[in-house]
Amino acid sequence: MKEKSKYLKPEYLENRELSWLQFNKRILAEAKDKSILLFERIKFLSITASNLDEFFMIRIASLMDMVHAGYTKQDIAGMTPKEQLEEILPEAKEFMADQYKILNRSLLPQLEKCGLHLVRHHEDLSEKQGAYVDEYFRKDVYPVLTPMAVDQSRPFPLIQNKTLNIGALIKDKKKEDVVDIATVQVPGVLPRIIEIPSENGEGKEIILLEEVIERNLDKLFLNYTILSAHPYRIMRNADLTIDEDDAADLLKEIEKQIKKRQWGEVIRLEVADTMDKRLLKKLMEQLHVDEDYLYKIKGPLDLTFLMKAYGLEGFDEYKLPKFIPQPVPGLDRERGIFEQISEHDILLHHPYYEFTPVIDFISQAANDPNVLAIKQTLYRVSGNSPIVASLARAAENGKQVTVLVELKARFDEENNIGWAKMLEKAGCHVIYGLVGLKTHSKIALVVRREEDGIRRYVHLGTGNYNDVTAKLYTDMGLLTCNDAVGEDATAVFNMLSGYSEPPVWNKLMVAPIWLKDRFLMLINRETENAKKGKKAKIIAKMNSLCDPMIIDALYKASTAGVQIDLIIRGICCLKVGIPEVSENIRVRSIVGNFLEHSRIFYFYNDGFEDVYMGSADWMPRNLDKRVEITFPVEDEILKQEVINILTLQLSDTLKAHILQPNSREYEKQDLRGMAKIAAQDEFCRLAMQKQGTVNRADVKTVFEPATGNV
Repeated sequence: MKEKSKYLKPEYLENRELSWLQFNKRILAEAKDKSILLFERIKFLSITASNLDEFFMIRIASLMDMVHAGYTKQDIAGMTPKEQLEEILPEAKEFMADQYKILNRSLLPQLEKCGLHLVRHHEDLSEKQGAYVDEYFRKDVYPVLTPMAVDQSRPFPLIQNKTLNIGALIKDKKKEDVVDIATVQVPGVLPRIIEIPSENGEGKEIILLEEVIERNLDKLFLNYTILSAHPYRIMRNADLTIDEDDAADLLKEIEKQIKKRQWGEVIRLEVADTMDKRLLKKLMEQLHVDEDYLYKIKGPLDLTFLMKAYGLEGFDEYKLPKFIPQPVPGLDRERGIFEQISEHDILLHHPYYEFTPVIDFISQAANDPNVLAIKQTLYRVSGNSPIVASLARAAENGKQVTVLVELKARFDEENNIGWAKMLEKAGCHVIYGLVGLKTHSKIALVVRREEDGIRRYVHLGTGNYNDVTAKLYTDMGLLTCNDAVGEDATAVFNMLSGYSEPPVWNKLMVAPIWLKDRFLMLINRETENAKKGKKAKIIAKMNSLCDPMIIDALYKASTAGVQIDLIIRGICCLKVGIPEVSENIRVRSIVGNFLEHSRIFYFYNDGFEDVYMGSADWMPRNLDKRVEITFPVEDEILKQEVINILTLQLSDTLKAHILQPNSREYEKQDLRGMAKIAAQDEFCRLAMQKQGTVNRADVKTVFEPATGNV
C-alpha cells in the first residue's frame, strides 16, 4: 500500500466547508466596506444570503446525510462529518448574526439618509399608508393566498423549500379554550417589495409583502381570533440522490428527484426573534427541527430581497454605472466569423469584451450552407438562449446537430430538461452525458466544407454558454480552427456519444482520465527545474482548490523553491506559510463586482512558458468525476495577453484578500505606499479605451495597466 505523503497531514490542510464560509465572509466584508457605494453594498449582502442558502441545501445537507448513515471517515483536515457540523453550525449562526448587524446598524440607516425608507413593521404605517396597503391586499394579494389552519382534522401542510411563510396562533371564537396553529405561504409570484405613498412626499418608502399579509391576517381566518403571527422560513435538503445504474430513463428519474426536493429533511428554520414561544414550539415540533438548526433573526427573513431593492428606479448616484461589454479587439462584425478564425485564433475575455462572437459562431453556423455539423455541450444556459435557438434552427436547416445537455447541473435540472425536449423536437440529437459523470466541459465544434476540404472550427471556454451570466462572470474563451484541436474536439464528442476513448490527445487535456496526471506532471516539472537551480514559477487561477494530490504536489514544489501564486475565488484547502512546506506559496481571492470564474494555469517551463485555460478547478469532483477540458493557448500574442491578465490580477491591491500564514483567515492589504489597483476596474477601463479598434499586432499592449508595467 502506498505510504501517505508527509505533506498531507491534517494540520497542513483546511476543511473545505470552513474554507467556504471564509469565502462568504469575504463577500460580507464588501457589504461592510464604507468605501463602496451604498447600493453595491446591499447587493453584496444579498449575495451572501443566496450563497448561504445553497450551502445549507447541499453541503450541510450532505454532512447531515453522512451523520444519519453513521459515516465516520475523516476529511483531509482530520474531521468527521459530525465534527464538521459541530464547528460549522455555530459559525453559520455567527455569520447570520453579522449579516443582520450590518443590515440594521449600517445599511438601513444609510438607506434612510439616501431617501429609501423600509417600513419594518406594519404597525408603523400612517393611516393613509395603511389604507393603501389594505386596498393592495384586497385587490392583488388576497385572491392568491391559501390560509391553512391546523387542527385535529387538518394536518400540518407541506411547507416548501425556501418559501417564506407566516405562522399564527389562532383561537376559535366559539371554543375559547382551544388554540390552534395556522400557516400562510407568502406567494413568490407577487413582488416582495411594495412601494407605498411617502408620508412627506420625499424619497421612497417600501414595505415587504409579509408585513402586508400579517396586517390583514384576520381576513383569512374570519372565525378565529389571531393571538400572534410571525414570519418563518425553512431550508430543506436539496441534494439529489440519483442511481444512474438503475435508472431506466435518466430524464424521468431526474424529474422525479426534483419533485422530492420539496419534502426533503428540514435543515434550517429561520424565525423572527420576536416569535411567540408557543408558536415557535409548535413549528419546531411539526417541522422536526431542534435548536441546532433554529436561527432567530433580528430583521426581515431572506435577505435576497435586497437584490430587488438594488433594482429600484433612481438612486443611480449610489450605484456603479452599468458596464457594457466592448467589441472584441480586431474582430470585425461585418465579416464572417469563420473567415476571421481561419486567419488566426481569437481570444475572448468576458465580461469586458462581448459574448457576441460565441453567439455568432453558432448562429452563423446554423445558417451557413457549407456547415455540415454542429456539436456542443450545454451545462447552464439562459432562459431565452439565442444559442439554443440557433441549434434548433440548424437542425431545421438539415444540419447534423448533436447536443450534450447535462441534466445533472445542480438547480438547473428542470431548465435543462426543458431545453433537451425542445431540441429533440427540432431534430437535434440530444445526449445526456456519461453514467456517473457530469459533463462540465465547455466546447462547441462546427464542421464546415471548404474549397480545400473539411475544416473544423472550435470554441473552447472556461464558462457556460449563457449570454446572461457572460455579463456578470469573468471567463475566457478561444476560437480556433487548429487541425490538432479540431481532431481532439471530434474525439471528445465521439467519447461522449459513443464511449470511445482515444489512445492519445493532440492538444486537449481531458478529465476524468488524463487531466489530473497532466497537471501533476506540469507541477512536478517545475519542481525538478527548481531542484536544478533553474527559475521555476506557477500561477494558477481557479474557483476552488481542494484536491489532495494537487496540494501535495504544490507543497513539494514550494519546498523545492518553486514560486507559486494562486488566485482562488472560493474554497482553498491549502495553507500558506507553513515552515518548510508552503513558504513559497501565496494565495489571494478577488471579490469584485463580477464573479471571478475563469480557470487559467501558467507554468514557467524554463522560459518556454506554458499557458492553459479550461473548465476544471483543482477539486476531486472536477478531476475525477467530471468530463472537463483544459486547452493550451499557443499563439504567442494571445499567450502574452493571458499572462498580462494574470499579472494584473496579482497586482490588485483593492479587491484582493490575502490568505494569512498557516491560517484560514484572509485580509486585505495595507495600502500605505502601494498603488491602488482594482483589476476588474482596470480591465473595464482598458476595454472601453480600445473599443475594438486595436490591430492584432498592437494587442500585446492592450492589457498593460494604466499604472505601468506590473
